[in-house]
Amino acid sequence: MDRTMFCLQDELTGALIGLAKSCGNHQKLPTTTGIIVEGLSATITDGNWNDEVLAETIKKVREEKMKVAPNCSSCLSVCGNTSDYDMNEIWEAEEEIRSLKSLLLFGIRGLAVYANHAMALGYEDESVNHFFYKALSILSYDLTVEQLLPVVLEAGEVNLKCMELLDEANADFYDLKQLLKQTKGKELPFSVIRSRYEQKAVCILLTLLHLGVRDISFGPSLPEFLSPGVFSLLVERYGVCPAIRAEEN
Repeated sequence: MDRTMFCLQDELTGALIGLAKSCGNHQKLPTTTGIIVEGLSATITDGNWNDEVLAETIKKVREEKMKVAPNCSSCLSVCGNTSDYDMNEIWEAEEEIRSLKSLLLFGIRGLAVYANHAMALGYEDESVNHFFYKALSILSYDLTVEQLLPVVLEAGEVNLKCMELLDEANADFYDLKQLLKQTKGKELPFSVIRSRYEQKAVCILLTLLHLGVRDISFGPSLPEFLSPGVFSLLVERYGVCPAIRAEEN
């Protein structure tokens, strides 16, 4: 992937943070949550996305913010609480903060793919939707490791709810497909979840930590976004461990 797409991903994420924060002081619209979920899904890099799709999604997010907060929605507005967030504030932050915020960001991106799929089938959970606003806003806050860690782990709890919702949605969708096949001999279109393995792995990791699963192995090398300090914290508090290479057995 070229650098342009990475820049557009950051621009889109910053716009989503601005939209989420604008809903803290203004009433969100019926369309807002869907746009946030769609936008987060668009930042995942191995789907059918390109720079044109990202640019169009950025435009849609900013137009939504204009509707939600019409008097305070310009990128250059003095209402800094709703401005597009500068993602360099995360990438240039202290190592442990950058690592935890990356975990949270990748987690909600993966979560958004599942939520987007469930929404397409007509299923939503208000607690899942609320977490997108909360997590996006918190990405912009100046918090400590101890303040960030519970929110990162909460993403695992929310992902579990979303997966249960998706299971229910797919079960009903499968029944509907079977009914149509039996009655009319027609197939419904079926969309397949495609997301970057890194985002899926973060969702799975956070869910396992929420469930209290211990002895989770990382390796043979740590993800780039996971700092040694945060990894040590996970080892100490949650029993994760480095994977043992086969040749070391």
